[in-house]
Amino acid sequence: MKKRCVGMLLAGGEGKRLGLLTKELAKPAVPFGGKYRIIDFTLSNCSNSGIHTVGVLTQYSPLILNKHIGIGKPWDLDRQEDGVTILSPYTAKKGGSWFQGTADAIYQNIHYIDQYDPEYVLVISGDHIYQMNYEHLIQHHEEKQSDATISVIEVPWEEAPRFGILNTHDDLEIYEFDEKPEEPKNNLASMGIYIFNWKTLRKYLLDDSDIENSDHDFGKDIIPAMLNDGKRMYAYRFEGYWKDVGTIQSYWEANMDLLEEDLSVSLNNKEWRTYSQDLNFPPQYLDHTAVVENSLINSGSWISGTVKDSILFECIDVSTGSTVKESILHPNVKIGKNCTINRAIIMENVVVPDNTVIDGSKYDEPVVINDEYVEQLT
Repeated sequence: MKKRCVGMLLAGGEGKRLGLLTKELAKPAVPFGGKYRIIDFTLSNCSNSGIHTVGVLTQYSPLILNKHIGIGKPWDLDRQEDGVTILSPYTAKKGGSWFQGTADAIYQNIHYIDQYDPEYVLVISGDHIYQMNYEHLIQHHEEKQSDATISVIEVPWEEAPRFGILNTHDDLEIYEFDEKPEEPKNNLASMGIYIFNWKTLRKYLLDDSDIENSDHDFGKDIIPAMLNDGKRMYAYRFEGYWKDVGTIQSYWEANMDLLEEDLSVSLNNKEWRTYSQDLNFPPQYLDHTAVVENSLINSGSWISGTVKDSILFECIDVSTGSTVKESILHPNVKIGKNCTINRAIIMENVVVPDNTVIDGSKYDEPVVINDEYVEQLT
């Protein structure tokens, strides 16, 4: 059953820089934006782009992530002949081991891709916030008659050393991949979104698997090898919003960005919907003492205090006399009376006692609150 394009979604990252948020949870499964998980954005991009054959490669703490994806119904990926498939390293191949790198993850699932005999393979990540039409990327790839096309975005020059930088000619043909350069030649950063001709990529994956000292990574091994062999490789310039939520600060910033009216990522865009599991809760309730300003509050919440510039997931309780500002409250958080919460990320099911003060503005990044943190306060 030949397919034009198969999507391979890398969702096995441990996300150590997110600290407590990923202590027992895969990074793509971290709650985001009031009712989503981070992976919802990439899965929605696939659905909206007409890519309905998607392999999701999981590894670290996959239980919640697998449960969330299920059979893919919210993203129209619950299909009999293709749809979404969870691909774990345990089942990738006979005697399979943990994925050793991004390229190895694809290599271990060559049999999955081969059954569709695709013309192209789209390699994407499940831990970025953005809305992209992958069909535009594929069209650019075809127009350039490229062997591989890498999506790039301009980043501030001072941030360029944090990224893989693509050095290109004026027509965006790539002549060099510079991994986290100290002195970058430009600010076109790789977004970790690749489109490959499958037959070409397949050969490089097989060759790379035999190299003992390889990191088996696209950025470090596969892409440099293709460049060294003179393969046609082009950059695709993406102009929209994109955020790598790999740190506590960037995760908090991306959530706060959703409160900006002019932001290009809109959760209410009917032409480019972001889908997730549909949880049914009663409507939010704001009593006569509640004050809510510039905030997203999900269903099932009871607000008696003040909420400003914050994002609240479902079933949140903010009691009388309490103020929540510039914060993110994950599902089922209860804030007691006369509390002050500022610039904090409060994890699921945490109960904050009466008269508690949490001020994350005193630190370099927002403070993450779990049960143990609350116990130390009491």
